[in-house]
Amino acid sequence: MRIVGLTGGIASGKSTVSNLFKAQGIPIVDADIVARDALKKGTGGWKKVVKAFGNDILQPDGEVDRPKLGRIVFSNPDKRQLLNRLLAPYISSGIFKEILKLWLKGHKVIVLDVPLLFEAKMDKWTKPIIVVWVDRETQLKRLVSRDRITDEEADNKINAQMAMDSKRSKADIVIDNTGSLDDLNGQFQNALNVVTRPLTWSEFILSRQGAFSAFAFVVLGVFVAKRISKCDGL
Repeated sequence: MRIVGLTGGIASGKSTVSNLFKAQGIPIVDADIVARDALKKGTGGWKKVVKAFGNDILQPDGEVDRPKLGRIVFSNPDKRQLLNRLLAPYISSGIFKEILKLWLKGHKVIVLDVPLLFEAKMDKWTKPIIVVWVDRETQLKRLVSRDRITDEEADNKINAQMAMDSKRSKADIVIDNTGSLDDLNGQFQNALNVVTRPLTWSEFILSRQGAFSAFAFVVLGVFVAKRISKCDGL
């Protein structure tokens, strides 16, 4: 099984690239969706976060007010680190469950879409790693326009993540999203060619089909060994 890492900075266009993979029939494990599930009312993650941050972060229906919590943690590095520590076990286990579901369905290639791929040390699970990159000026402009926030708020959000150039240096494939949509599509096709190339032997063994083949090979080996043993005893 090939687990492709997909990451980038906020407002870099990572979600657009993720959707392009979906359109090609490649399943996506989206860490943002897993994180939202980990904060749903009544879950273990919800209980820990409410205990740490108080009932003021809750909406009238008891769900976490995510924009309000976001403003708190993006302006305070200590609180951001606390939130990450509280949710990390739930997010990691949720991602593993989604990968397992896809493995059981027989998918040979999946894309792991994680904004904090490097920060959470999940890059060790993935190969190749794709980084959707933009320069800081473009990132800031798009974020202010998209979220209708101030430059200061946008700066706080950008500064809360690893610098884009640092992520770029760790990538196997870089998609530069500072240009047009046509430029993006062209770079995506090149990345798609790499992602969908034939599996290596080690990747095949990690797939469901490979695991079954390896199991069958072991069973056959045991059977042949027993037959040889019986023949030697005659």
